[in-house]
Formats: sequence, structure tokens, C-alpha cells
Amino acid sequence: MATIEKYLLQDGATRYMVRYRKPDRTQTKKKGFKNQRDAKLFMATVEVDKASGTYIDPAKANVTVASLGPSWLERKQALKPSAYRPLEIAWRVHVEPVWGKWPIAEIVHTEVQAWVTKLSIGEAKATPAVKPKSATTVIRAYGVLAAILDDAVKDRRLQTNPARGVDLPRKTKKAHVFLSHEQIRDLADCSKYPALVRVLAYCGLRWGEATALRVQDVDMIRRRLNVNQNAVDVGGKIKVGTPKSHEQRSVPFPAFLAPAIGELCRGKHREDLVFPNPDGTYLRHIDMRERKSWFGSAVIDSGVPRVTPHDLRHTAASFAVSAGANVKAVQRMLGHSSAAMTLDVYAELFDDDLDGVAVALNEAVSRMNVP
Repeated sequence: MATIEKYLLQDGATRYMVRYRKPDRTQTKKKGFKNQRDAKLFMATVEVDKASGTYIDPAKANVTVASLGPSWLERKQALKPSAYRPLEIAWRVHVEPVWGKWPIAEIVHTEVQAWVTKLSIGEAKATPAVKPKSATTVIRAYGVLAAILDDAVKDRRLQTNPARGVDLPRKTKKAHVFLSHEQIRDLADCSKYPALVRVLAYCGLRWGEATALRVQDVDMIRRRLNVNQNAVDVGGKIKVGTPKSHEQRSVPFPAFLAPAIGELCRGKHREDLVFPNPDGTYLRHIDMRERKSWFGSAVIDSGVPRVTPHDLRHTAASFAVSAGANVKAVQRMLGHSSAAMTLDVYAELFDDDLDGVAVALNEAVSRMNVP
């Protein structure tokens, strides 16, 4: 059982100390109680926590966020490089400088909320002034801190996570830009790599999937592009891995693209890239020698609405739907993890389908009323 002992400070003041055993049977103590009532209350709380299995060792709760963050990041290295790097940046830039020296037991909900709010609205009084961060940046930084504290709860360093339940900024959904067939023609004609622009716009490949295509991935007989790899620029270096969903897929390309794709594959080895840089390396949409985007220049020269290479996936989806493709076909073409995700992203493209449901229901009821 726990015991209470009285002791004196150097100035003669009376204090009380509680000696007790932890669940592992090792003895510890808690000093500094001003009266015996507070000491008894703490002793009773310890006994209840031990009996209910919710006891937290004060020594384990006294560790700092900085001592837990690096090991949490290390456990995230199994993620794709493009997913890991934003987490590492969020930790290094936003979380560690603010929370690194805090013992996790001293973090309170209101302090986390104040930090999130400050990131969201900026800090005009700071020197220099801190600009507001995007909702994506704020949510990612908060997520890193909350996940570290989640692990602390699982490791029995904390009873609850003080970061959970914080009000977060809302992401604003960027409006999709859908180009017409004529606009894609103009964009491709002004581009340094017209065949690549057309493949992005009519096949819906991600940039990294298209630039990672090798000759052996092209099936000219079935007119299919077999997506097996994804080449992503991470911190200025190209990292090659599996596609975003980790699943390989076969994407059809229209017959009018066959001559251009065939010409790009002509005379190459099976392992050669279909869309390489002039030196044979992975293509970037920014020309590293000229320090400007060849794709951006083509957008300006062609006069089409401002788009990125990734935005051409939206155009590919709109072309597929207008050609009569159902949601499952669009899902497979784009490599989404589920048809629900495709509907969430491109719900507006299926408005005609909803209208068709209403028309069909109306016709069914009308037939019932025919004498």
C-alpha cells in the first residue's frame, strides 16, 4: 500500500510525500503536497488507476515531443517518398520548433488550438510578420503532432490525446478545369512534347506514370499502356516506385494516338523510356537548363485556360464520361482506389446520369397510367 510521509523544507514549511509502488512493483514517490488531504487524494487516484489499468508512469509522461518525433518519422519511412517528404517538412518546419521542448504531459488542448489558429490566420505582430498557411499545410502539421501524441497514448505515456478535437480550417475545393478537344489540340501543337500532352489528356495518366512508361509497357496491338511505375520528383530528385494506389493497371489509348506513340517507341530497347529527356533521363515539365516550364510556356502560347499537367486528368475524365463511359470505367482508367472516390472527385460529370434516372422513373410511372 502507499504511504504518506511529512517532511520540512529549508524555510520550515511543511510538505507531504506519497510513496507508492507502480504496477511493475518498483517503488516511486511524489513530493510537494501542501497538505495531507491533497496527498491522500493523489494516493487514492493512483490506487484507482492501478486497479483500472489506466495508470501512467510520471517518468514516461515527462518526455518531450522532440524525443518522440524522430522515431515517429522513422516509422513512416515505409510510405512512398512523395507522401513521406511532406510529413518530414511539417515536423521540421512547424511542429518541432514550437512543440519540441514541451513535455507531453504539459500539453493542453487549448494550447494546441491556439497554435492551429495562429498557423491559419498568421501573426501580424511577429517580427517578421508570419503569413497565414494554407489549410492543407495547417492540417498536415496538426496531423503530425496529433499522431505523435496518439502513439504516446498507445505506449501508456498519456491517458488521452490533448490534440484531438481541435477545430481545423476547411480545405476549399479547387474548381476543375475541363479543356475541349480543340483546346487540347492547340496546347499540344504549342508544346515541346505534343504526344505526351495528348496522352495525358486522353488517357488520364498521372505525370509520373506517363514519364515512367517504358517501351515494354506499350501494347500496340491492343492499344494499351500498362502502368507499372510512377516517377515522382521529391525534393529535386526523381524517385521511382509503384503507382499511387500500388496497383498496376492497363489504360486504353485511342487509335489516333497510335502513330505518334509508335514513332516514339521505334528503334528503342524494351527498357527505354517512351517520353525521356533528350539525355535519356526522366522527363520533367520544367526544363532544368532553361529554368522554365515548357508546359507552362505551351499553356501561355496556346491561350488555353491556366492548367497544370495533372489538370489534364480532369479533361481525360470529362472526355471519357462524354463518350459514354460509366463510373467504373473512369475509375479504372484513372487508377482511383474506388468508384466512390471517382464520384467524389467528378460528381459534376455524372449530372446527366442523374437526369436520366428521373426521366426513366417518369416514363415507368407514365406507362402504368396508359389504359
